[in-house]
Amino acid sequence: MILHPGVLALLLSSAIVSVMALFAAFVGASIAKHWDITSSSELQLTLEKKTYLVATIINTALAIEVLSLFLFVFTADDIHKLFLGAMCATGSLNANPVGWYVLYIKILTFLISSAWLFINYIDQRCENYPLVKFKYKLLYVIAPLILLDFILTLDYFSGLKPEMVTTCCSSLFSGDEKSVASALAALPVRPMMYVFYIATFIMLTSLIVSLKTKAAVFKYLLFALSVPYLLISVASVISFISIYYYELPTHHCPFDLLQGQYNYVGYPLYAGLFGSVAFTMGTGIAEFFKTLQGTTEVIEKAQKRWALLAVIFLIVFATLSVWPVLFTSFTPF
Repeated sequence: MILHPGVLALLLSSAIVSVMALFAAFVGASIAKHWDITSSSELQLTLEKKTYLVATIINTALAIEVLSLFLFVFTADDIHKLFLGAMCATGSLNANPVGWYVLYIKILTFLISSAWLFINYIDQRCENYPLVKFKYKLLYVIAPLILLDFILTLDYFSGLKPEMVTTCCSSLFSGDEKSVASALAALPVRPMMYVFYIATFIMLTSLIVSLKTKAAVFKYLLFALSVPYLLISVASVISFISIYYYELPTHHCPFDLLQGQYNYVGYPLYAGLFGSVAFTMGTGIAEFFKTLQGTTEVIEKAQKRWALLAVIFLIVFATLSVWPVLFTSFTPF
């Protein structure tokens, strides 16, 4: 194992978050089973006290879990210099392929954890706590994912040793390879640009309309668009956004953007992408609970705030994606 500050922080935080999530899921199961807001029994009063504790614990745990996605990518990029043949995070992940599974699990956990945080936000601001049972049952899915994340993270970093020989992005994103990464790199640039710009326009338009109207159809559309837009955007980064920054038609790595020679543009780029997807998803998810008693006013206020944040994050991401296309002399055509 490599004793790097980022590695130690990830392992320690992942272990703590796993314990917190399992505890919250265990106590939450009891709350979900016996919760009755219409009752004034001693059991109900006890459950109401417990729900504040559990909500605080899981809020903290999931916030850490969301941030750990960015810490993991930063750490993978920072330790690449310890491996022979590695030039970025791709080399670090290739040094022990379990790292790719950690990345996928962290992205999935990011999305589900974000959804839970949005649901909890609504529930805690409604007088009748209409989502208590649902949000604690959702922990049955989240807690095992967080535990799996910890196990895979430990397995990944335990398998790394300094001076290991590994392959990097020039190999993984090569057209000669038969992999998802190479297939994404081989996507034709011009069609992908059209797909990306159209998807971004639809996303931004739907968000702006959602700010102006209470029509449910646009909120449901945002929910339906969020994850597909994430996939389209990642494919676009690999297909054409990256090569405009590198000004090399064969360099498709999505991780080199995190490095100093490219002004660390990858961090605001990915923060804009994941932030916009999370808040877009939250705006859409909230609409599903609008029919519950006592939620309408809380949800409408939250949706406006989240949609506005989604617009801001999306503008950041779109601007950074379009900037090199408009203001560099490089062209792949």
